[in-house]
Amino acid sequence: MTTYDLLFTLAGAISAGAAVLAVSTKHLVHSALWLVVALASLSGCYLVLGAEFVALVQLLVYVGAIVVLVLFALMLTRAPIGRSHDHDTPLPQRAAALVVGAATAALLSAVLISAFGNAPVTVRGGSTHALATQIFGTWVWPFELLSALLLIALVAALALSRMPIGRRDESEADAR
Repeated sequence: MTTYDLLFTLAGAISAGAAVLAVSTKHLVHSALWLVVALASLSGCYLVLGAEFVALVQLLVYVGAIVVLVLFALMLTRAPIGRSHDHDTPLPQRAAALVVGAATAALLSAVLISAFGNAPVTVRGGSTHALATQIFGTWVWPFELLSALLLIALVAALALSRMPIGRRDESEADAR
């Protein structure tokens, strides 16, 4: 076993353990933080495999943006920070979810193994340089427009979250 194999196994075990904790914890904020650990250790797996660009994108997009979006949504919805009994599920429902999840994973694994087997999968474009040229050359304006749209949505959500809830307008109250 080489050092790369050991690092990959360690990062994969951390990612799998953090993913299980992310979906099984009772605290919503703790779940989001375990998701950060799972996605960051998955980025470590990509790094060990020699896919530095994919590891960086994993960190920037998923850890940097998606988890921040989840935490921002938790703040906006005023979700309970601590343990909430409203979000608890009964044990039979958890067991059924485990069985369905395991069956889905087994089916997906069987399909992928039968489709690809041991054959190497080639990526169209062939190199990181070609992919970067496509992203930052051809597709730069759609990415910029999308980032502006997301920024507008974030500012609008913040503005909506600051509006008072359940209060009447002063002019409406005076009219009655």
